[in-house]
Amino acid sequence: MNQLGFVVIGRNEGDRLIRCLKSLRAQCSNTAPIVYVDSGSTDGSVEFAKSVGADVVSLDLSKPFTMARGRNAGLMHLHQHYSDIQYIQFLDGDCELIPGWIEQSLQTIEGDESLAIVCGRRRERFPEESVYNLLAEIEWNTPVGEAKACGGDALIRIAAILEVDGYNPAMICGEEPEMCIRLRQRGWKIQRIAVDMTKHDLSMHHFGQWWKRMTRAGWAVAEGFSMHGKSEELYMVKEYRSGWLWGAVIPFVAIMMSWPSYGISLFLLLAYPYLGYRIYRYRLDYGDSARESRIYAFFCTLSKFPQFVGQTKYWWLTQLRKQPAKLIEYKTSS
Repeated sequence: MNQLGFVVIGRNEGDRLIRCLKSLRAQCSNTAPIVYVDSGSTDGSVEFAKSVGADVVSLDLSKPFTMARGRNAGLMHLHQHYSDIQYIQFLDGDCELIPGWIEQSLQTIEGDESLAIVCGRRRERFPEESVYNLLAEIEWNTPVGEAKACGGDALIRIAAILEVDGYNPAMICGEEPEMCIRLRQRGWKIQRIAVDMTKHDLSMHHFGQWWKRMTRAGWAVAEGFSMHGKSEELYMVKEYRSGWLWGAVIPFVAIMMSWPSYGISLFLLLAYPYLGYRIYRYRLDYGDSARESRIYAFFCTLSKFPQFVGQTKYWWLTQLRKQPAKLIEYKTSS
């Protein structure tokens, strides 16, 4: 397994990082390099990473931190210090590797030279602990087969990621699908296989956290649209238009026209339960339970509003006011 290296990024992940690094050491040889990229932890994360034999890269905190910047730092450390590495398994510090993933993902990527990335099923560690954890568990269940993008956890061919200069370090979110579109434009492919890959500990218990997470998703859509919306595949165009339509246009027209239309325009708001029903039917057909489908449909419909907020913030702060992007954080330290 010396052809494989690991990159983990984190900040104050506490017990989550301990589980993450222990899961790696339990499944790889002692010679397999593990790089932990830290962004100013104060909870002993650096010391623990060193204790299990991981190389530690501490980011310069005078520069804005992004997860993309952290992953790039780990990538370059592996490339410079372990020149025989052919593949990198990236993980977020709040995830742990599931046994069997490495063997099956390596077999897949080695069997197809056109593959840049192989990803699997991310699982929530405690999906029933909160409705927000359950939403993430449903969200991670993406279609199997050739994919357009991956998430933060993925096995990546180092030659491919170096070809596109890694992740975009200026992006505060959505950096994985943005890198994937650049890979696909160069002929590389991304494959999602039907194998459990990682356990993720979202640990989300409050509506405000969920709202911030959806706001961040809206920001990612707007930034992706700004960067690649005019590409052949019209990257993020559908999602961008959907955010504006459901988050602003429909409620604005329904309310503003209610007086001159004698209230008839308010019937436009019936589009929201109809949208929720369509999502509900889609999730049922996908294999989710009725309860899961109802929960997902409700929150997916509701998410149009924070996503619109995120899209608006992106344009207002970065494009109009020319302010540097700042992380939209929703998690608490472990």
